[in-house]
Amino acid sequence: MKKILILQSHPNPESFCVALGQAYKSTAITNGAEVQEIVIPDLNFDPNLSYGYSKRMELEPDLLQAWEKIQWADHIVFIHPLWWGGIPALAKGFFDRLFLPGMAFQKREGSLWWDKLLKGKSARIIATMDQPVWFYWLFNKAPSHRALKKMTFEFVGIKPVSITSIGPIRLSTDEFRAKWISKINKIALKES
Repeated sequence: MKKILILQSHPNPESFCVALGQAYKSTAITNGAEVQEIVIPDLNFDPNLSYGYSKRMELEPDLLQAWEKIQWADHIVFIHPLWWGGIPALAKGFFDRLFLPGMAFQKREGSLWWDKLLKGKSARIIATMDQPVWFYWLFNKAPSHRALKKMTFEFVGIKPVSITSIGPIRLSTDEFRAKWISKINKIALKES
């Protein structure tokens, strides 16, 4: 049985991101996967890594529970809106606070290299945006996608990382959204 963790980062429970997450979750469960979910905006934690890596901050109970779910998962689905070319600030703080040395990776003594401590997991990034997807990739060079895939997930050993970009959401029709819900159902079926 595949263990899937959905990381939902949109603060609005009526958002299309939430609808996409619910579609993925429902299909994965129906297909026999075990699914857990973390709604990042609902967590109680300080998103600021106050001391960088020079001094460890105690993890709040919500972050400790989130870390247990990350360790449990075989596959992580991170759903986010694209805001100012990146992920929501609270989601960035979530990764800053949890993907720490000694937890998600370990720097090697006297070396520029590191050990990836979350190997054996895969991920899917689902991002909604108000610009056409081709414009985000071609003209803006997909900065958040590259940062999430290469500098976050793959940095700690999560691989492969697949990306689903959906846009433009602004002014989208019900038919457009229904088509994407159907596509997410197909992705969930394949990944569970």
